[in-house]
Amino acid sequence: MKMSPQYTRAQANMQPGVITSDGFLGDDHRNLVDIIEADEEKFSQLDLDFDHVARRLRSLLEAGRKGLGEPVTIEGKWIITTSEARGHLASPFEDGIYRKVNARIEYAPQGKPTGEELLISDLSLHLLETHHFLQGKGSPFRIEPEKIRKVLEI
Repeated sequence: MKMSPQYTRAQANMQPGVITSDGFLGDDHRNLVDIIEADEEKFSQLDLDFDHVARRLRSLLEAGRKGLGEPVTIEGKWIITTSEARGHLASPFEDGIYRKVNARIEYAPQGKPTGEELLISDLSLHLLETHHFLQGKGSPFRIEPEKIRKVLEI
């Protein structure tokens, strides 16, 4: 895939201090399309589907929000804690504005935490679902494909 003007603008918006203090790329120095292509390839290798993963994560996020900041156990497999802050964050792709809602999804089969967890937000779900962007390596909200498979039991 080629770095189109849209991807070039999005990558500029992902730099630290533009939308968020940490940015979206972490310590990953690859260009945006290379990050996306590598994650799409990894999803394919792991037989993961972006739409299915996004739906599952969104349902867990929404279930966790019912706890109003307190941990909620879902299906005896996940402990979800959400937090909300005032304000919104713009998508670096300039295609929407998202609430500052975060969820920590801890994998806990039979109620026993394994230490494996995912940190997601409304914006990170949009980036995953719409752009197949899981954020750069080292980013606080990076969602690793292998961890998705393990935590979601897919």
